[in-house]
Formats: sequence, C-alpha cells, structure tokens
Amino acid sequence: MSISEKDLSYLKLLSREYRNIAEAASEMINLTAIQNLPKGTDYFLSDIHGEYEAFQHILKNASGTIRRKIDEGLPKLKESEKKTLATLIYYPEEKLDSLRDAGKLNKKFYKLTLERMLTVLQLVSFKYTRSFVRKQIPEAYRYIIEELIYSNSNEYKEFNYKDNLIESILEADESERFIAVLGKLISSLSIYKLHILGDVYDRGPGGDIVVQTLMQQHDVDITWGNHDILWMGAAAGNKACIANVIRICARYDNLHTLEVGYGISLRPLVTFAMKVYGDDSCTGFKTNIPKTDAMYDTEMESLRRIGKAIAIMQFKLEGQLIDSHPHYEMDALKLLDKIDFNKGTVKVGRKSYPLTDTNFPTIDPKHPYKLTAEEEAVMDRLQKAFLESKTLQKHISFLLAKGSIYKCVNGNLLFHGSMPLTEKGEFAYINTEDGKKRGKIWFDYADRLVRSGYLGKPGSKEKERGTDFMWYLWCGYKSPLFGKKKITTFERLFIEDEDTWVEEKNPYYKLMDDKKICEKILKEFKCEGIILNGHMPVKKGRNPIHAGGKAIVIDGGFAKAYQKTTGIAGYSLVHNSFGFILSAHEKFESKEVAVEKEIDIFSTQVAKENITKRMLTRDTDQGAEMQMKVEYLKMLIEAYRSGLIAQRG
Repeated sequence: MSISEKDLSYLKLLSREYRNIAEAASEMINLTAIQNLPKGTDYFLSDIHGEYEAFQHILKNASGTIRRKIDEGLPKLKESEKKTLATLIYYPEEKLDSLRDAGKLNKKFYKLTLERMLTVLQLVSFKYTRSFVRKQIPEAYRYIIEELIYSNSNEYKEFNYKDNLIESILEADESERFIAVLGKLISSLSIYKLHILGDVYDRGPGGDIVVQTLMQQHDVDITWGNHDILWMGAAAGNKACIANVIRICARYDNLHTLEVGYGISLRPLVTFAMKVYGDDSCTGFKTNIPKTDAMYDTEMESLRRIGKAIAIMQFKLEGQLIDSHPHYEMDALKLLDKIDFNKGTVKVGRKSYPLTDTNFPTIDPKHPYKLTAEEEAVMDRLQKAFLESKTLQKHISFLLAKGSIYKCVNGNLLFHGSMPLTEKGEFAYINTEDGKKRGKIWFDYADRLVRSGYLGKPGSKEKERGTDFMWYLWCGYKSPLFGKKKITTFERLFIEDEDTWVEEKNPYYKLMDDKKICEKILKEFKCEGIILNGHMPVKKGRNPIHAGGKAIVIDGGFAKAYQKTTGIAGYSLVHNSFGFILSAHEKFESKEVAVEKEIDIFSTQVAKENITKRMLTRDTDQGAEMQMKVEYLKMLIEAYRSGLIAQRG
C-alpha cells in the first residue's frame, strides 16, 4: 500500500489516539460492526416558538414511538396499565408522587414497573452498540442497568440473575431512583439525532427553556429560523433586532423570558413608555393575555404602552438600517416619512390610508427616523443589557455552534424558509455588498455573514455588517429564512384596511409543488433525497407533502397562536431504518394534566414511506464518515507493520 506524504501526516496524528496495531484494529472492527446496525432514529421538528411543555413532551414520548414500543413489547397489558407505564417513562418523579398520594406504591408495583420498563428499554436500545448505550447511562447506575439489559442468555436465566438484581434494588429501597433513571434513558435512546428546522423563539412562554432543553440532547443540529436569527442579532447588539424582540415579547405577554429567563431589565423602557404614552390608550397594540389573569386590565394597559413605545423606536431604527444598506431593497418598509401628520394618513404604495392612531409625540416630521435623546438613551441601556446577559449569550453561542442556514442530512436538504426563486422557477439573484448571489452560494454567503456578525471583532466593519445583515435575514424579501415580499408590522398596527396586511410569498411556496423545481434545488446542494422546511404553518385541510413527496413542510403549529389556523399542534417527521413517518400532533394541555389524567399527545400518522430493505448505519452520512476512518485505520495498521510509524504502549 502506497502512503502519500499528506496521508502520512494525518496517520501520525491518528497514531496518538490508536497507539499500536491492537488498538487500531479494535476500533476498525468496532466501526465496521456499527455500520451494519440499523440506522438510528432521526427526529425533525420545526417552529417550536417557545411552547416548551409541548416540545418537551414530544421529546419524552418520541413522537409516539415509546407508546408503540409498549404495545409491541407488552401486548397483554390492559390499556390503563399501558397509559400508567407510558406516563412513568415520560414523567417518572411526578407520576410516582401522584401514585404515592393515591396509596398505590408497594413492592409488587415497583417490581412489575421495573420489569416492564426494562422490556421497553431493550426494544429501544437493540440498534445501538453497548458502548453507545453505556455512555447514556448515569455512571452510578451504569453497571447494574447494563447487566439488566443484557442478561438474556440461558445461563443468566438459569440462575434467575435478572430477578435477583431487581430484588436487590427493591431491598436497597432504590426502586424509585431506578424507575426515574430508566424512564429518562428510554426517552433519550428513542431519539438518536434531533434536527430542529428553526424558530425556537417567540410567541410561546419559554424560548429560553427550549434552548436549555436542546443543550441537554446528546446529538442535535439546528437550521436557523427568522425568529432565531432575530434573537441572535439582538444578542450581537443590533438595536433594530432588540426592538423587534421586545415588541414581540410584549405582544404575546412574554416579557418573562427577557426579565427572568435572561435577566434583562426593561425598567428604562417601562419608565419611558409610561411617561410618553401614559395618557394614550394604544388600542392598536393588542396583547395575548388570559382574561382570567387577576391583573388583566392593568397588564393590558402596560403592555400596550410598552409595545407602542418600542414599535416606534423599531421603525426608526429599521429606517436607518435601510438607508445604510440600499442593496437590501427594503424601502417599502419605510413608512414614517409617508405619514401626513395633518391629515392623519399614511401612503402605502400609491394609495393613502387613514391611520387608526395619530399620536406620535416622538416623531419629528422633518426627521422621522431620528431617535429622540430619551429614545437613544433607552436603546443604549437595552443594548447593554442584551450584551451583558450571560445566559442569553450562552444560548446564542449554542445556536451558532449547532446551527446553520441550511444542512444536508443523509441526502436530504433542510432549511427553515425558502429558496428565493423567480416566477419562472430560476434561482433569484440577491444584491449584496460583494456582488450578486443566488442559489447555494447565497445560502453559504448568508451563513458566513451571520457568524462574522456574532463572532467578529467588536467595533469592526465586518461585525457591524454582519449584525445588520441578521436584521435583513429576519424580514428581507429574499432572505432564505423569511421569504415574503414585505413584513407588514406597521400596517397591522396602524391601518384598519386588512388588504395592506397581506404579505406576498416568494414564488417558492407555489413552485414547490413542481417536482422538477424541487429536484433542481436538491441538485444545487448535491442532495438526492427530499426538501424539508418549516416557517409556513400548514393550514387546516392542506397537505404538508409537496411534489409527490420531494418536499415536506413540517410547521404544523406548535405555537398556540396558530392552532386555530392549523387545527393541530405541530408535525414531527421521524426517519428510522424503515423510512419516513410524518405525524400530526393533537394539542397539549399541560404537564400536570398529562401526569394526573395520563393523557398523552395523540399523534396521527399522516404519511409513511415503506421500503423493502432496512437502512443501515453504513447507508448514512455517519456511516460514510466511519468508512473513511476505517480506511485510514487500515493504512495506519499497514504503517505500523511496515515500520513507517513506530508503535507505542
């Protein structure tokens, strides 16, 4: 075997990890064995929008997979017993507390539950190596759980080995700890890889909790959504992004995420809003607050005023950005200079419309996009608070490390929004400071600018350009994360005519039903599978599957604000060794109801891909990487045998 100088350099580095023939051969055999196992289960979720309880439940029940494993492994159990077992797997500590209060915990219950959970655990772990499973088990329980999982041989059965181990757990009064560990282990092993297709933030009450949950997953990647990029821009210090984030949080009564989740004080903004808009009813700034809230009226008034104060600052800051970057081609968003303050109208396009609110005490008609001194001071303090929030910066660093504008997974193309297209289905050109871009080049360019915007040297031109660009990605027409002609925030707040609210979609959303267009996009990214994206909630009665299965939209409405439109509470796409399974989920009431009433999220199978041959790990991207390593290990063994590299250890 001939070894090049380049390969030899790499082999010398590899020899530090595999010090001799035995170690290299052992790893080569291990990788080859893994390649011949059924592929792990990939889960695809999109547009979680802060609905952390529903999201966490979907992870715990693995989109219904765990219940199917219970049916498969324990078919003779009564329905009530299956529901209790499932709930114990999802919420072990909480369900045990509930059963204790009901006086249902005893030695027999513990023994049966441990036996049943072990049956389910064996079913979800069979496609993994012992080494992988071992790494998922907490160290304190590793030895005993491994013995319980793999003690199925006749020799073990002859000596009642598993029964004796369980009896020892009962005698040591460790049953509840083991039930909790087994429940979490089953949920963890049921999801091999998790893929999030964007929008973990906004609308729901816990975007920060969603990110924290993602950080605890053993293997996750994220394709950024426009709401994610908005928070990333805010964390990088872009004031227009900060204003948008706060306005949306006020709109959905979600300031808790900022103030408690991220420790960002909004006191300067609240003080300013009460001072300037204290006598303003701000009726156009509707908020989503439960009417059962004891502070409903007071909160409504406060949030409306906060919303108006930050919205006016947002429109000013956005106008400044648009003037600074004419290549964004977003002049249509600049409406403050189109207001006729005497007539109380605003010109949108070629037509003037009456304003529903004409109280603009901070807008100078001669310089409508200039912040007042007080507004400037408020934004400076808010920017400082965002930049100094350690938890926010930690979360955004995670999104940056695990995320990207797009991702190719096992031949499938993942992105959040759309591929900008012309009406004829050609890749649309986008004007940038570095020339025109389109197709994959545009996606790669956008990804690089985001990273320079967050990671660039403070005060540098590259960083400023990147942070400004994050705002463009949030709402720009040809942004792969937005995909609409114009965001109509101003119109929805100040114009009654709903015709002005319409946000025209990029041709992609019409052309994605054309199989040739989808194949053209896939070819651009050197993918041969299907397109997966979110962003646009699938309306009730519409099909999420397009172009004969070449594209699937999996935004089914996690956010409660969309569920009247979608009729469901989100889609999840599962890709296991048998192919794709698309499921639609019913609404999730609460964790407390799930525990007490043993109500699961009911999932309806929308579509299933039936294949004749199971997909093995060697057929995946991971398998290809393993095979490359196997080839290098073969070369390393040859180098050891020929004396080209000396063995150690």
